[in-house]
Amino acid sequence: MEKTFMEAMDFRHACKVFDESKKINDEDMNFILEAARKSPSSFGMEPWKFLVITNEELKAKLRPLCWNQVQITSCSHLVVVLAAIDAVKPEFGEVERKFRRREMPQDKLDMYLGLYANHLKDTLSSDEKVLSWTSKQTYIALGNMMTAAAIKEIDSCPIEGFEKEKVEEILGLDTKKFQVSCILPFGYRINPQSTQLREELKNIVEFIK
Repeated sequence: MEKTFMEAMDFRHACKVFDESKKINDEDMNFILEAARKSPSSFGMEPWKFLVITNEELKAKLRPLCWNQVQITSCSHLVVVLAAIDAVKPEFGEVERKFRRREMPQDKLDMYLGLYANHLKDTLSSDEKVLSWTSKQTYIALGNMMTAAAIKEIDSCPIEGFEKEKVEEILGLDTKKFQVSCILPFGYRINPQSTQLREELKNIVEFIK
């Protein structure tokens, strides 16, 4: 039974241990990944890629590089969220290809390409700055995946605690193309949900009229 959006928000928590006997079916996993694919991104560049790992040996190799967190090996599906590097640089052609997905005259395309290059001149000046920009966008997809999973009563746990360069080496990544942004295990809880602690709305929202 699927949950409503707010029910999913109440259901979701950072699941620390998954039930290793339960596996996510393909239909539900594709539902989660579609939420990532349809997520918004700056200039519509979709600067991401998602590695879906179910290979137990590979998960076991990654676990020591992720602060030995049990979620890495107990999860059903381990999604490594990658942030694009070269693909968002105008000189590599992907930017123009993605703009061309919307039919437009050449002069309008040139205008968009110029706006993109000028607006992001500093951002695109180094791979480190590019990663800072693209990895922030992957978190939009990350949030949507977690909520989509919760709608299906599937648990998740976003993980930032990992040795980035070593994980990239194990995965054989060309870091000029993609770098690891976050790691996101999915599965089914084995322990009761912890109490959700959040500030009251009045403490974090200010209406300006």
